[in-house]
Amino acid sequence: MDLKQVGSTIKIRRKKLGINQQTLADLAGVAVNTIVAIERGEGNPQLSTLLTILDTLGLQMDINLKQLDYETV
Repeated sequence: MDLKQVGSTIKIRRKKLGINQQTLADLAGVAVNTIVAIERGEGNPQLSTLLTILDTLGLQMDINLKQLDYETV
């Protein structure tokens, strides 16, 4: 998953909850420009900022081993 996909997931969840970018920014304690950039898949947010936004939206990030082309399971 890349930052564009993360941003898209955040945007979809935010809209599903019926809140705008400013409200999400206020709830998460970040600047609205940060929300805008993340939703566009731009910028380089700190992990702590991203985790705070995800938590505010009731989302979580999971880390898994990536399947490599030469590996078989």
